[in-house]
Amino acid sequence: MPNKFPRLRAILLPVLFLLCGQALAFSPQRLASDARAQVGKTLYYDAAYARLGYPMGDIPIAKGVCTDVVIRALRHQGVDLQQRVHEDMRKNFSRYPNQSRWKLTKPDANIDHRRVPNLRRYFERRGYALDGGDFLPGDIVTWELRPGVGHIGIVSDKKDPSGKRPLIIHNIGRGAQEEDMLYQFTITGHYRIPASER
Repeated sequence: MPNKFPRLRAILLPVLFLLCGQALAFSPQRLASDARAQVGKTLYYDAAYARLGYPMGDIPIAKGVCTDVVIRALRHQGVDLQQRVHEDMRKNFSRYPNQSRWKLTKPDANIDHRRVPNLRRYFERRGYALDGGDFLPGDIVTWELRPGVGHIGIVSDKKDPSGKRPLIIHNIGRGAQEEDMLYQFTITGHYRIPASER
């Protein structure tokens, strides 16, 4: 079929490719927004083991742990940590921290992605780890609350009243919150997902 509008096509095709590329690019800003959208919806901290569907399995939005804030926010951009961590652990189980208290001999898709040490290892293996630098909206940070107790959250695009410190979106025991707590605990990891991730 002949092209009746060659000039229009020449203008529209590049615009469409640009728009599609932007829609497919990972957005740190959107990660922060999708994490914030959980505030007021995830009301409780509940670390109980649960059997989940696979992939994209989740517990009810009203409850969860710190990792669930990150997992749920990433899923809005097509990144399912449940599936990605599980697939990597199936192939590389010995490279993940199999803490004796977990008593695991093989991966468990119900819980592996909901454990901070596993997410830290996965992010490191993907090349997301940063060595210093500013904390930007959409960055992921991990802490040690006390020996052996990890925590994770997402850097907000909002700042503390002084305008110096970014707020953190996380669940440390009272459901999803957006708070000034970046330096309250020992930081153990700083990660940034590249725009090419999908």
